[in-house]
Amino acid sequence: MIPDEKKEEIRETADIVEVVEDYVKLKRSGRSYKGLCPFHDENTPSFHVTPDLGIYKCFGCGESGDVFNFVMEMEGIGFVEAMRTLAQRFGVSLPEEDDPEFDEEHNLREGIYHALRYAGVYYYRQLIESNEAEQARQYLQERGYNREIMQKFGLGYAPREGEKLYKAAVDSGLNEEYLSEAGLIKPSKRGEGYYDTFRGRLMFPIFNPSGKVIAFAGRVLGNEKTAKYINSPQTKVYNKSEVLYGVNFAKGGIRKSGDVLLVEGYTDVITLNQNNIDNVVASSGTSLTPGQMHLLHRYGDAITMIYDSDSAGQRAMKRGINIGLAEGMDVKLLELPQGEDPDSFVRQFGEDSFRELKEENSEDFLHYLVHKAQEDGSWDEEKEKVITLILESIAHIPDKIKREVKVQKLNEISKIGDRALFEELGKILKELKKQKERARKRKKREREREQKRQREEQQQAPVPHQPDGHTRAFEQQVENSKPQRRAKPKTPPGKKPNYEKELIRLMLMYDRTMIDYIGSLCNEQQFENEQLKTFYLDIIERYKEEKEVSVQVYADREHPYPQLVGEIVLEEHSVSERHPEKTGVRYKRDKNPYMTAKGALKALKVHYLESLQRELQQKYDQCETTEERKKVMRTMKEVGRQRTLLQKTPPDELFPDPESDEGESLTKKVFEYKMKGEE
Repeated sequence: MIPDEKKEEIRETADIVEVVEDYVKLKRSGRSYKGLCPFHDENTPSFHVTPDLGIYKCFGCGESGDVFNFVMEMEGIGFVEAMRTLAQRFGVSLPEEDDPEFDEEHNLREGIYHALRYAGVYYYRQLIESNEAEQARQYLQERGYNREIMQKFGLGYAPREGEKLYKAAVDSGLNEEYLSEAGLIKPSKRGEGYYDTFRGRLMFPIFNPSGKVIAFAGRVLGNEKTAKYINSPQTKVYNKSEVLYGVNFAKGGIRKSGDVLLVEGYTDVITLNQNNIDNVVASSGTSLTPGQMHLLHRYGDAITMIYDSDSAGQRAMKRGINIGLAEGMDVKLLELPQGEDPDSFVRQFGEDSFRELKEENSEDFLHYLVHKAQEDGSWDEEKEKVITLILESIAHIPDKIKREVKVQKLNEISKIGDRALFEELGKILKELKKQKERARKRKKREREREQKRQREEQQQAPVPHQPDGHTRAFEQQVENSKPQRRAKPKTPPGKKPNYEKELIRLMLMYDRTMIDYIGSLCNEQQFENEQLKTFYLDIIERYKEEKEVSVQVYADREHPYPQLVGEIVLEEHSVSERHPEKTGVRYKRDKNPYMTAKGALKALKVHYLESLQRELQQKYDQCETTEERKKVMRTMKEVGRQRTLLQKTPPDELFPDPESDEGESLTKKVFEYKMKGEE
């Protein structure tokens, strides 16, 4: 096992803000950073990262955790893999580990990454060293690419011979399965052996936002009658609908400018980068998707689409407008002179001319669509149709106020009358809502059909007469625990758990630092009492809106807040006011408020897991198949393990100490041990 001190070293070394910024555009807000939550769709930032505590929290959906949790959620990996990923990134050395978490799925993903990394190095060396790659080098030199830019983007060359990569990789000890799963080799049609997927092509590695090679694109050289580009297939690490070429290099530039340039081709991205324009990505030769736009929105709020001036480029541009608007992006469009693309324009006219063209010619989507209609004559001949198409784009904007502003601008241009435009927009919005509902129902039916198919397959599969030892033991454990499930509720009706009241009290009596601390370590789902759950959510909402949170504020609120405040803050038996006079010691309820919070948080989470266990036991009784029961059993076992771990671990070890000035003063130790001779 990896030692605990190594885990803490990674936790202390890893910059959570830097890690989160791979996926979310953050802005500083006091001690914290704010951004749009990557775990749910939202238009107003409710996702907070607090570097002092090394934690994140979304006050919209409740997701929270530390840097390890974030990497696990975003990458879909386990704890140990997340730990190793962070260790590699921040230069923390780790021992080799033989851990159960490194199961087949993990090993396969890591094997795929290793195969892709090997291929990237192999292709690059072929480009630089191989005589066969002379045509590829000549092509790149004609585009003005220097060695530095070729190395930065990992450009390479795939040899024409059908098995060169395959043989070299196997000779180096790489598993055939990893090469195949990575899409680098294909089985021979003759029935034995493999051959390379990419042959005789200029290679463009495709990276994920954190800089790992996840796929390749290969460009044909010369005038061969074959596809100009071929791309890696979908794999366990590559989903082309959620990937954009160059995003790993563009993140910083997009954050700095607030704007992303979307182009069509790989060479457009590389040429612009070589000319100091680094906020640029390409859609990798595929139609723009909502997943790709969502990825871009993590880093910036505005997008300028730059497509080729040919008919195909213009069609792609118009398709992308609605996707960008639906994501809540500020969409602009830039049309280059006839026959030019970003690559050719910058090589011919330079960086300054490109920036000047973008500044002067970029148009808001509405004005762009109007101008295009005026150019091709449809504004005069089919004005109603054009306006309807523009309104359909406006309808995709999620923000109502922004929609109304766009309609008013359209009215200024069209002179039709805003009443008529708003009526038409209302019809379009209604139809759009119906389309979304039909799509939702269609997906639901497809999901139900798939679930039915899986159930039928399970029913047809032979069921063993005797379960294995592990399953049998666990089934017995469930049977033994059933009477507990029918026990009376853990708290009498109407009585509020003390630990829940304690958390609310601490949030009321101390400043925003305490609200931030508690809010980052729990969520409303873990509260059992409905009134206290509502109270918690109300405090969080006021915290998000930067409104005052105090006993006085809630004492003056509507029912039932004054009653709850009295019940939470005032003790049934208060300490005598003369107590200090008699004893010389002044009583303070919270000698260490953060320790009080930790104890209450531990109790909250333990009771929540107990409740979850009862629900799972009920679900187990309702399972129709052996496979379903096994799945529920595994979940019950994991919940039980977590509950036991919580119960055995002291609160001070479960939750981090706040690192603010106030936190340090409230948590500092009374006694510090010194070695003999240090006095």
